[in-house]
Amino acid sequence: MAKKRTQPAKTSSYVGTLDEKKKHARKIVRGLARLFPEPECALIHDSPFQLLVATILSAQCTDERVNATTPKLFKKYPTAEKLAASKQADVEKIVYPLGFFRAKATNIRKMALVVTEEHAGEIPRTLNELVALPGVGRKTANVVLGTAFDIPSGVVVDTHVKRITNIFGLTTSKNPEIIERDLVEVLPKKEWIKFSHRIILHGRATCIARRPQCTECSLLKICPRIGLKPL
Repeated sequence: MAKKRTQPAKTSSYVGTLDEKKKHARKIVRGLARLFPEPECALIHDSPFQLLVATILSAQCTDERVNATTPKLFKKYPTAEKLAASKQADVEKIVYPLGFFRAKATNIRKMALVVTEEHAGEIPRTLNELVALPGVGRKTANVVLGTAFDIPSGVVVDTHVKRITNIFGLTTSKNPEIIERDLVEVLPKKEWIKFSHRIILHGRATCIARRPQCTECSLLKICPRIGLKPL
C-alpha cells in the first residue's frame, strides 16, 4: 500500500516574481483581515476529538448539515474511547443525513479506535501522526492542527479556497496540494491558519461561486478577478 503524502506537491508557475507574489498576497491578507478580524472555524466542536470527527464528516457535505448532526453524535459518543466502542449500525443511523454514511461511520470509528489504542485517547499534534489515522488526509490534519492546537502546519484548501485563490491570482492550479504549496510560498506563516477561515467566510458572504458580488467587494481594487467576466 502506498504511503500517504505528508508534503504538498511541487508548486505550479504563475505570473509575477516571488517578491511580487508575496506583496500581492500581503495585500489580500490585510484586506481579508479588515473584513473578518476574528474568524472562527464553522464546525461546532468542544474538543480536538470533536473537531476531528466533524471535519471527517464534512467531506462532500455542508458545514451546516454537519453541525445539525454532530450534537446527537457527540452526546452519545463524547470521547474517542466511547466512539471506538460503538456499534457500526448505531453510528451509521446518526450520520445518515451526511451522505456516504457507511464510509464516514467506518472512518470515524476506526480513527477513534486508533486514537484510543495508540494515543491514549488524545488527538496527536503532528501532521505525520494525524494523516496516519483512518479517514484523515492532509486537509483534515491542517484543520485540526491549526484550529484545535494553533499549529500552522499548512494552509487548508477547501472548495472556497481553491476557487478564490485562483481568482486572486495566488495560484493557477486546481490541485489542492499544489495550491497549498503555492500559498505556503507567498503567505506569512503566521497567517496560514486564519487565511483559510477568512477565505471561506468571504466566499459565503461576497465572492459567491455562482454570483460573485464584485461591485460590492472591498477587495475589488486589489483583485485581478482572474477567470471572471469583465464588469
